[in-house]
Amino acid sequence: MGSLYSETRTWLHGISAGRKLLALALLGSALFLLNSPLWLAVCAVACAALWLSLGSATAKARRLLLSVVIAALLVAVFHIAMGNYQLAAVSTLRLLCASTLGVALTVTTRPSDLVDVLERLLSPLAHLGMHPERIALQLALMLRFTEHFFTQWQQLADAYRLRTGKAGGMRLIAPLAIHMLQASRRVADALWARLGA
Repeated sequence: MGSLYSETRTWLHGISAGRKLLALALLGSALFLLNSPLWLAVCAVACAALWLSLGSATAKARRLLLSVVIAALLVAVFHIAMGNYQLAAVSTLRLLCASTLGVALTVTTRPSDLVDVLERLLSPLAHLGMHPERIALQLALMLRFTEHFFTQWQQLADAYRLRTGKAGGMRLIAPLAIHMLQASRRVADALWARLGA
């Protein structure tokens, strides 16, 4: 499956997956505790600096972040139309900051490292008779399929634009859905063969 992870080394690659997940959890929580547009704007500048510091490693994820920017602007327009200017600024800045932090984590962290961290975090559940490795695998698959969705969408959009010279738009939904279902089936078959053996 396609991945947004970049092999191009950056300073963030050198930080362990556990520390990055902890930082994401703390910073993400802080974003929702802040209600001041000024402080959120400062956070947005810091997130932009983080993004720029990763350089060419962000190449695969640039279109994904652009779609987040467009979604954030639509949220802002909605709130402005309702007359909630402060809520427009706060919601937009929170969305942009949280998305930038999440994509930075995805770009600089191997999926296998994330699974290892999740298994360690969930290991106490084994005392309750649960299987932490299965829960970690399910969470990892959810993250990977989210990644794969965006990379496949980008590939389909590029192919359509090369063939027709136009943006694919809604026409890509059907082939994208078919591809995702096929990918899900392949992964399910592989897991069944591996775990059933």
